[in-house]
Amino acid sequence: MPSSQASNLHPVDTVESSVLTIILNYRTPQMTLQAAEAALAEMEELPGGLVIVENGSGDNSWQELQDGAARRGWLDSHKVRLIRSEVNGGFGAGMNIGMMAGLPDGSAPGFYYLLNSDAFVEGETISRLRDFLMQSPGAGLAGSFVHGTDDSPHRTAFRFPSIAGEFEMAARTGFVTRLLRHSVVAMDIPESETQVDWTAGASLMIRREVIEEIGGFDETFFLYFEETDLCQRAARAGWRTHFVPASTVAHIGSASTGMKSWDRTPHYWFDSRLHYFVKNHGAAYAALATLARIGGSGLYGLRRLIQGKPAADAPYFVRDLTRHALRAMLRPKTSIRETRLHPPFPEEQK
Repeated sequence: MPSSQASNLHPVDTVESSVLTIILNYRTPQMTLQAAEAALAEMEELPGGLVIVENGSGDNSWQELQDGAARRGWLDSHKVRLIRSEVNGGFGAGMNIGMMAGLPDGSAPGFYYLLNSDAFVEGETISRLRDFLMQSPGAGLAGSFVHGTDDSPHRTAFRFPSIAGEFEMAARTGFVTRLLRHSVVAMDIPESETQVDWTAGASLMIRREVIEEIGGFDETFFLYFEETDLCQRAARAGWRTHFVPASTVAHIGSASTGMKSWDRTPHYWFDSRLHYFVKNHGAAYAALATLARIGGSGLYGLRRLIQGKPAADAPYFVRDLTRHALRAMLRPKTSIRETRLHPPFPEEQK
């Protein structure tokens, strides 16, 4: 979205310290309600509100969300808003709907807090991200330390993808990682606040001015790479992204996408990966990145033959990646879907 249009998202004056927490639901209504409950408990001391976007689940999620919110007394609290999207446009599209909805009274927040429906804030998660951004001029986005429900740490601090990073990621070989250590995408988890290229959208705070300047998520991404692209655009506009480990979230992971149990990498993952590289670096760079990924996979394949290493990718990953790249060369280029300025809300309940 052009920045001139982005400024029209919220015509009402902003409360500079307020936070709008946005949670998307896709076929996980009870988990979504639990995530919202934890967030609202922390937000009792914070100005702002929470919006749940029912993201085109096509099941009984909308009714369950309304019933659950009513039982908890949220609909009379003037702190919670439920919005239903008839279409599942993906993570970025759903978050755009939430951001454009604004606070329950229609005003714009000082900060947008993106929270996964399977992520549960702990302690002062939200306030620590907000306070960090308020105290850090030039910092536009901040993400949390994320751990599993078994307390295992999740890597959520990253470098931007690159040709070298694609090769290292696929090769999974010690000497390659050491040689390309500055290109490794998934960073070692920082123990203190650190500037990073991008961080995961499972728990991500964004300064309102960032969205006003660069626009919302590029809705061409259905799932994956959308927050990478957002942080890339923010960086080019001069905004920094930070990892704030004092802010913590328990995350189940892949509850809506089923990524942990993929039998085959879905087509939309390849679409998002290709769109990221072409959009940010051009078609030639994207082709080289794909070749690097294939080459690194070939190196790891040799290690599997020689050393008996286990399979690391979903079945047929390299074959699917290659076919996708070849098809992309033959099909017409698609345009970027700009953020919707006035999304339809067929059903809404405050």
